[in-house]
Amino acid sequence: MKDLLTLRNKEDFTRLHKHGRSVGSRFVVMVSLKNDLPYNRRAFLASKKVGNSVQRHRAVRLMRESFRQIEKDNQMPVGYDFLFIARSTIIDSKCADVKKSIEAALKRASLT
Repeated sequence: MKDLLTLRNKEDFTRLHKHGRSVGSRFVVMVSLKNDLPYNRRAFLASKKVGNSVQRHRAVRLMRESFRQIEKDNQMPVGYDFLFIARSTIIDSKCADVKKSIEAALKRASLT
């Protein structure tokens, strides 16, 4: 069974890049767009600029865990597509720092 909460289709990513609102913070860039669904969908990306495969995977894990914690605390709006792109500064950061960065991006996008 596919996970409905994960963005996978090329059309979804294209729509996000064309029509979404981009907000940057210290460790992540967040692109968000209303999707008119009763749940949020998300994707986490780390380009090769972030580092080697181990560092990129750690960056994705940090963003995923931070998003999960924010969602668990009911601080997330419902009905949005989110794309989180790791910046190269995320390499030596802690999970709490990434969580603060995502919260700051949500606040700057007026979504909290």
